[in-house]
Amino acid sequence: MSSDPWGRVDETGTVYVRTAEGEQVVGSWQAGSPEEALAYFERKYEGLVVEIGLLERRVRTTDLSAKDAQTAVGHLREQVDAHHAVGDLDALRKRLDKLVETVDARREERKAERAKQSDEARQAKEDLVSEAEELARSEQWRSAGERLRALVDTWKGLPRLDRKSDDELWHRFSHARSAFSKRRKAHFASLDAQREEARKTKERLVSEAEALSASSDWGPTAARYRELMADWKAAGRAQREHEDDLWNRFRGAQDVFFAARSSVFAERDAEQTENLKLKEELVAEAEKLLPVTDLKAARAAFRSVNERWEAIGHVPRDARARVEGRMHTVERALQDSEESEWRRTNPEARARAEGLTGQLQAAVDKLRAQIDAARTQGNNAKADKLERELEGRQALLDQALKGLQEFGG
Repeated sequence: MSSDPWGRVDETGTVYVRTAEGEQVVGSWQAGSPEEALAYFERKYEGLVVEIGLLERRVRTTDLSAKDAQTAVGHLREQVDAHHAVGDLDALRKRLDKLVETVDARREERKAERAKQSDEARQAKEDLVSEAEELARSEQWRSAGERLRALVDTWKGLPRLDRKSDDELWHRFSHARSAFSKRRKAHFASLDAQREEARKTKERLVSEAEALSASSDWGPTAARYRELMADWKAAGRAQREHEDDLWNRFRGAQDVFFAARSSVFAERDAEQTENLKLKEELVAEAEKLLPVTDLKAARAAFRSVNERWEAIGHVPRDARARVEGRMHTVERALQDSEESEWRRTNPEARARAEGLTGQLQAAVDKLRAQIDAARTQGNNAKADKLERELEGRQALLDQALKGLQEFGG
């Protein structure tokens, strides 16, 4: 018979292991010496030690799931409980018991971590919903729209909550976005409707202005033109593609009438010369408002200038286009500032801006060609007049190019 501190082999070849509960049969050995039998089952014990050590390391250093860890512990415990090895099996049981405690503790830690992450995700989504609901009431159409799109990207990056909570928060979030989109669409639909109504009103004003252009009833007709001008300003802006054409027709009709009146009242030239001086001072005052930095203040200041401008009366015919062109440039700059937000958020605005820029560039190029031709022919008077007209067109082109830059092109 052979033995060691943890096992023995009796005279029949039966191998035993010593445990806290007494000796347990390990197996029968008939193939060799008792020492070889003990060595064989001791190696099996060492194999269990290695497997338990590996499992302990996996639990400690990897993200092995609690379920998989418990399965592995159970498999090893079955081998230990089967008593097919010689060694300190009670120590192995204690290590497995401690490993179970470690797995349970890690499971609770992970559960707590998941709960924490869920709470953080819930708070983050509630914050997103609150911000979206606040933005839904905004009238900053461009910035609010961009922020809402950013919030959607942020939402997509957050983990899901339980289905009920996630669906409820998403419903509120989606409703806020829909409400904003609906208000934004209604806003721009209203602007389009207002511009269409302004176009119809200005069409009627142009028709009357053109009908009056041949009148020789100087006083009443001039007064009516002033009323038409007030109605024109009160009508608001038409669509950009119509506004310039309507204004040119409206101003052209007035020019025909007032040119005829000026020829009849040539003696008023002196008065008109003084008017020109006053209007040039007003234009200089108005031009100081550019570039526009404070729209509200600039609009009020321009209104004051314009009221004094309208009270002055007419200027000499050959100076009218130049001085009025400068004034109109300032007015257009103010109007473009008011429209900048709308143009930046309207997907059709870029195409219209490009079209207008192309038209103005063509007009500028045409005027330059006409000036060169006039200079070549020695017609300096015509060239000078065209130069003044070019100044107005170039100012409008510069303004249109500035507006086009807002689209990044």
